[in-house]
Amino acid sequence: MSEKLEGTIEHILFYNPDNGYSVLRFAPEGGEVVTVVGDFPPLSAGERLKVTGKWELNRKFGRQFKAETFAPCLPAGRAGIEKFLACGLIKGVGPVLAKRIVDKFGEHTLDILEKTPDRMREVDGIGEVKFEEIRRSWEEHEDIRGLIIFLQDHGVSTNLATKIYRHYGPKAYDVLRTNPYRLAQDIWGIGFKTSDAIALKLGLDPASLERVKAFILYLLGKDNEQGHVFSFAGALAKTCGEEIETARDKFERALEVLIGERAVVVETLPEDRAVYRPYFYDAQEDVVRAIRDLARAPYFVPPFDIDAAAADVERSFGIAFSELQRRAVRESVQRKILVITGGPGTGKTTIVRAIVALFDKWGKTVLLAAPTGRAAKRLSEATGREARTIHRTLEFNPKTGRFRRDPGRPLQGDAIIIDEFSMVDLALMHGLVRAIPASMRLIFVGDKDQLPALGPGTLLRDLIECGRVSVVRLDEVFRQEKDSLIVANAHRINQGLSIVHPKKGDTESDFYFIRAEEEAKVFSTIMQLCGYRIPQRFHLSPLSPQIQVISPMYKGFVGVERLNTEMQARLNKSGEALRLGSREIRVRDKVMQVRNNYEKDVFNGDVGTVLHVDPSRYGLVVQFDDRTVFYDRDELNDLVLAYAVSVHKSQGSEYEAVVLPLLTQHFIMLQRNLFYTALTRAKKLSVVVGSYKALYIAIKNDKPVQRNSRIKEKLLAALDGSGSAGGAAFDIK
Repeated sequence: MSEKLEGTIEHILFYNPDNGYSVLRFAPEGGEVVTVVGDFPPLSAGERLKVTGKWELNRKFGRQFKAETFAPCLPAGRAGIEKFLACGLIKGVGPVLAKRIVDKFGEHTLDILEKTPDRMREVDGIGEVKFEEIRRSWEEHEDIRGLIIFLQDHGVSTNLATKIYRHYGPKAYDVLRTNPYRLAQDIWGIGFKTSDAIALKLGLDPASLERVKAFILYLLGKDNEQGHVFSFAGALAKTCGEEIETARDKFERALEVLIGERAVVVETLPEDRAVYRPYFYDAQEDVVRAIRDLARAPYFVPPFDIDAAAADVERSFGIAFSELQRRAVRESVQRKILVITGGPGTGKTTIVRAIVALFDKWGKTVLLAAPTGRAAKRLSEATGREARTIHRTLEFNPKTGRFRRDPGRPLQGDAIIIDEFSMVDLALMHGLVRAIPASMRLIFVGDKDQLPALGPGTLLRDLIECGRVSVVRLDEVFRQEKDSLIVANAHRINQGLSIVHPKKGDTESDFYFIRAEEEAKVFSTIMQLCGYRIPQRFHLSPLSPQIQVISPMYKGFVGVERLNTEMQARLNKSGEALRLGSREIRVRDKVMQVRNNYEKDVFNGDVGTVLHVDPSRYGLVVQFDDRTVFYDRDELNDLVLAYAVSVHKSQGSEYEAVVLPLLTQHFIMLQRNLFYTALTRAKKLSVVVGSYKALYIAIKNDKPVQRNSRIKEKLLAALDGSGSAGGAAFDIK
């Protein structure tokens, strides 16, 4: 049974600007101060509210009132009005000016602000500039409160209402009345289902063309999230018919309108029509065109004996290259575009070092880049040279969302090596090729058997399979890696073979499979491994970022979410913490950055340790490798616990020890490339905990996830007749 409270906000303990979640100290009329939690717009101390909700008992914070709906109510009486105006809600009005205003107008103050705000000029100290500031702030205050109340009446949460107002401002009402489906296109975090629910509650026709158009765009976006560059028209029409009961003729009309608005681009194929969002169509065309032009551009080869120079590099490294490795080094200066691919232990990093040394001998400049900060750091450590993320190499501008390096200001250098290229999606590749001058060599290094990029496209696979780009496939494992069961099993997994176990009693192996059929047993084994056994073996803290659990699933008993909650509770007893809605972050927690922040120089997937919490500023300090980063209140949602991470989030990273739960409950994610990617994140120890049946399924399931892309076919056509993307070579004597 819902209850109602009416009173005044005494203090705001916490406010999350991304979702509106707030913790308020609230003084009900005639009662003691209580804690109110819920989703609210930006509020200030002194405001009066009517709140509907229920009492709940929080295990840590005690009794609190969970708000379900609220309505602002204006204060009555001179003291209440003065406190309300002084709370900071109205810009330009502080305690001193609030007293002057109330002294002048008394209990009629708020009525005057609403109906005859010009009279504010009568107050001593309010000139024209101050008056305009007060007027605009009061109007915005009225607009956002009115919009929230309006949307609450239609079942829309305060959180969404706040997002809508922030984006559209006073125009929000017009958008909602004319085409609520714009919300899904304009506001990140609002999808079709949310905008559709709002539209239907506002009385829009379920059969309207706008609804079908919005649903088509929604489906295209969902397919992009699954890695597809485009969607097939037939599949779109079928889903429209099944989910929103759209007849085929209405689907075709909606599609024609979208084409006319260039909201979509349609390409006719022999079997169907490919429907693109315009950016991805243009990006695909630009990438293919750029690779074709780069492949056909003339280039120079060194004025010295390449084989002799490569042999000198080999001797300087003190190792003997395989014939394939020699070929990779040689072709790096003989080809305009080169792909080097191979699994763990095949010497890809050594080859990159050798290529850099060969270009040094030639007196040429090589740029080194990788998709993530972690991969760039590893590349830098391996080569002894500066390596940057691709975004930093292209000088991404977070304010404009664009790269500063482009055709008008291309990269400077003679060659660029992109490591971990399997992680590069179409959008990032588009930015890269636009900044590559015709004179530059392009060398891609990656493992084709790893998971593809999170974003649309399969660039590494497309370049390899088109058959028009020179590819070196490294398949021989280095001698020093042959004793590694991690390396041996990674290659066996790729061949569909069963894993090799360590010899009985071997306590120094780098790979173990611990059989556990039940979820509870898998869970307890993970806790024992991470809490005691692995830390003891490597002399590490259980909270070390070098110990990583990688789970195939987010949900479930041993999914990422539950593992993080339980491991935090069991491994980190620190009492210093910040509360973030239903979760908290503690000092010494392992945390992960979940979006790129170029200003702070931290990137999606970076893992660090919380060093300090600052309750006064509601912020915290995180240690990433050799530097610290401060997060303020508005940035805390960029961090999640990282005791356990997904396989995709682990890409590009390496850890001393990895623990991987593998159960048949993970059936949908039991795929060879997923298992292979997780296994190869470990440098010194990989422990798989689970059932043999799940292990067998993961190894045998080699059905590649098909992604809709035309890059391979377009590359083949564009480069047909041009050899192997070698261009025209010139010797310099």
